[in-house]
Amino acid sequence: MTIANDMPSMTSFYRDVLALTLRKDERGWKEFRCQRLCDRPSQWHFPVGKRSPKIGFCAEDVAAARQALAARSAKLGKVMSGSGLIRCEGKDPDGNPFSISNRD
Repeated sequence: MTIANDMPSMTSFYRDVLALTLRKDERGWKEFRCQRLCDRPSQWHFPVGKRSPKIGFCAEDVAAARQALAARSAKLGKVMSGSGLIRCEGKDPDGNPFSISNRD
């Protein structure tokens, strides 16, 4: 679950910027299917404490995925690599973290 203070902005971000398919649209609850961004299943990271979960998206080409999302106004950090892991980090409009990596 990702925290949403502004549901219309969050819905627009995940639907229009990240290009996820809106699967369930109920008052106070939205579910998205990851089709276009992910070429492998997405994953959730649940950190200990009071922070929101971090959504992890997998992509074969992290740099290309980052470029496509940045063209749709996503705010993302630079692509980082080390020990075979390639990733970049971003935040949604409410500040919830997400990442794109080449890790399954």
